[in-house]
Amino acid sequence: MLEFKRCCDLKTGEEYIETPLAGKVLLSIAQLNKGTAFTERERHEFRLLGKLPPRIETLQEQVARAYEQYSAFKGALERNIYLHNIHDINQVLFYHLVNKHLQEMLPMIYTPIVGTAVKSFSREYRRSRGLYLAYPEADYMEEILDNRSNPEIDLIVVTDGEGVLGIGDQGVGGMDIPIAKLMVYTLCAGIDPTRTMPVQLDVGTNNETLLNDPFYLGLREKRVAGAKYDAFIDKFVSAVKKKFPNAFLHWEDFGRGTARPILDRYKNELCTFNDDIQGTGAVALAAVLAGIKHKKETLAEQRIVVFGAGSAGTGMADQIRDAMLRQGLSPTEAAKRFWLLDQPGLLLSDMENLTLAQKTYARDRQEVAHWLVANPRYINLTDVVANIQPTILIGSSAQPGAFTEAIVRQMALQSKQPIILPLSNPTEKIEARPEQLLEWTDGRVLLATGSPFEPIQFRGKQRVIAQCNNALIFPGLGLGLITAKAKRCTAGMLWAACDVLSDFAPINQHADAPLLPGLEQAREIAAKIAAAVVIEAQREGLAQVEIHADNLEKTIRSQMWEPHYVPYRRKEL
Repeated sequence: MLEFKRCCDLKTGEEYIETPLAGKVLLSIAQLNKGTAFTERERHEFRLLGKLPPRIETLQEQVARAYEQYSAFKGALERNIYLHNIHDINQVLFYHLVNKHLQEMLPMIYTPIVGTAVKSFSREYRRSRGLYLAYPEADYMEEILDNRSNPEIDLIVVTDGEGVLGIGDQGVGGMDIPIAKLMVYTLCAGIDPTRTMPVQLDVGTNNETLLNDPFYLGLREKRVAGAKYDAFIDKFVSAVKKKFPNAFLHWEDFGRGTARPILDRYKNELCTFNDDIQGTGAVALAAVLAGIKHKKETLAEQRIVVFGAGSAGTGMADQIRDAMLRQGLSPTEAAKRFWLLDQPGLLLSDMENLTLAQKTYARDRQEVAHWLVANPRYINLTDVVANIQPTILIGSSAQPGAFTEAIVRQMALQSKQPIILPLSNPTEKIEARPEQLLEWTDGRVLLATGSPFEPIQFRGKQRVIAQCNNALIFPGLGLGLITAKAKRCTAGMLWAACDVLSDFAPINQHADAPLLPGLEQAREIAAKIAAAVVIEAQREGLAQVEIHADNLEKTIRSQMWEPHYVPYRRKEL
């Protein structure tokens, strides 16, 4: 572990870092390195004199140089690599730089470019970060966790790399996803990066391209599955509970066959959350709530089609359905407002191999017996739209172009302002591009996408395209859970987060404004979400820290880490 301690001078109130590290070792540790910003005193005290150019710079001067270097790279992957190199050298500089240019740079380290980085992981590998727990080393799991860099851990993001974005099984390359997620936690909610840990569970890969790649860095075997896989996950969770009893455990990009069972198995054992299921669902619900509020309608009036019924699709349906229950519908009544499609077409109750999540929404075959369809054995999206006249269409299929002109125009005939959310990413996987949706609906569509898009000039007006970005939800949720030291992450806390986000919807103020706010408001949104989550955690009796309402905002703000340099003091061994 890193040898440093954050301290506060009792006489002056000054924050400082105490460490015995010095010289080249100190310069090599990203969490501690200040580069040219080390002061004259620190250069003498920590044996840095002569190891740096003589000029002492401010953080702002370093940021200006770094931005100039960043701008010299034109390709997105090259910019991603550059930013990761900065992160590997000087963590404070990285976060200050990206915070200053958040709208521009977040897509370079998060969606959509992170998908490209994941695919290039083994060939672009430069420096290790995080912890790798490989299946053959299961018996050494606690020893590996003890090898972490950061001594105190509040937040863990873990993946097994099986269901990465819309690109599927990427094996050990999935590590880039937890790393990126933790960056977003820090950038958007001020989670202290020195109290976080990215983890890759390497259980092999079924990706033949990776298995045949001589540069592939992961376990070169088919994926472990079944009871062996379950036992491995159970061993990991047990180790986390033992080593970090108050940590928040975030699951990311697991496969559709494992993501939901893992969440269901452990959600009542520790504070845990799956962003693909719950985060995606919450931000989609916020967009839907903003849209129907604008139309002066209720959730009970909606007919919702979800195209792509994997973890993300069923997660979105679950969040919207839970909101309906809060508004008075019974579970059966709420489920009847949904039509979900996946590989076999419209999900029907007599189909084999439906997941438990899918069974909630599967329709009885008698319901569709009278429908006019091209093929009764495969009821497709065109059939569903024509027969049920949906008001909301959500895409999580990773099938580019699936929302065709005919389908969208059909929706626009039936709904004055259809809500359409093509959420698949990366960008090349999107079900329909925003300019197409605007054109096919005569500009009446209420839309949000999964990937970022530039504003569009449509019939003389600029239309800002909302992004259903999970970064608007999970950072604030995590900040609230960590602040309250919540024992669990519950549906009530997710609803609280979603409700806050919907209040920030720009469309609340202007009819042509987007359904969701932009990332420039991310930290303000995160603080408000965190407050709502803390209140809900206390209401449910799950907070281990009681915070009075009068001190809540101050307490939350004090938890939000800011990237700045503090003085160092030498600790003698």
